[in-house]
Amino acid sequence: MSTVRKLAWLALGVACLHLVFGAIVRITGSGLGCGTTWPKCYGYWFPPFSRPDLIIEVLHRYLASIVTLSLVLLWIAAWRHRGEPGVGGRGGVLRMASAAVVTVFAVAVLGGVTVKLGNAPWTVVAHWTLAMMLLAMLAAAVVRAGAMGGTGVRGEHAPRGFVRSAYAAAGMAFLTVAMGGLTANFPFAAVGCTTFPFCGPNPDAPAGSVHIQLTHRTIAILLALHLIGMALRARGRVGPTVRRALNVATTLVVLQIVIAASMVLLHLPPALRSLHEATGVGIWLASFTLAYLARIAAGLGPLGDGRAAAVPDPSPSAGGAARPLAEVGS
Repeated sequence: MSTVRKLAWLALGVACLHLVFGAIVRITGSGLGCGTTWPKCYGYWFPPFSRPDLIIEVLHRYLASIVTLSLVLLWIAAWRHRGEPGVGGRGGVLRMASAAVVTVFAVAVLGGVTVKLGNAPWTVVAHWTLAMMLLAMLAAAVVRAGAMGGTGVRGEHAPRGFVRSAYAAAGMAFLTVAMGGLTANFPFAAVGCTTFPFCGPNPDAPAGSVHIQLTHRTIAILLALHLIGMALRARGRVGPTVRRALNVATTLVVLQIVIAASMVLLHLPPALRSLHEATGVGIWLASFTLAYLARIAAGLGPLGDGRAAAVPDPSPSAGGAARPLAEVGS
């Protein structure tokens, strides 16, 4: 399991790096640096150093190849260790790794389609959201491997109402990130509002572009308020692992609002603007992990496995009675 856990961490880390690097590609205007040529860049596997835009685009593509390789290695390791608890069977790492391998190839194909269609906004957003789904699969694999709270949460508890709230937070986080991708790629949407927190419409931006940014902002604010409310009500109701995941998600979404305000009011340079997208990736990852851990703590099992195991409660007051606990890959 140690090897599987390390490879799951590696795949998740490389996937996060690839997504953040994608923001650099977009902000530097390198998205079509190679035109519509794919997988090579104007016949080059690595372009001349005199063309930094081509180098940025090619490095992004190579990072995608490294993500694919790390996922294949994770799947091979999980297959070889499938007889170990937590690796094979329902709720194990192997099934999530298998789904991630299929998804990463779909992401690669969609990336090629995006290039061929000249970075059409709908293809870019579809590519972005599918990559977010891949990131969630990798986070689930890490948790199933016993990392990122996957081991400690097994002995904790979370009310069903809290789990539903965590689901809502993950849903809003996904919508926020998806709308962020649309805002970044739809013409004039990124500059649709010139003030913060209220939207002073940019007179040069079409009304539709302004509405896209407003929708993105609104969902982000609702997510922040929702997570803050969950944090205020979580004390004494959930275990430390779930509460820690909630605190991380809440901190990141508050930080994101500060970064967004700085982008609008201070006109940050492109290098710093990429922090906005990087933090957005962290918010989605933290929110999904929160919901996943809360589900396990509530005894519902990991996603895709509705069974809950009964194990002895170690507390003296329980007298050794059995209570539900999430079955994580056993």
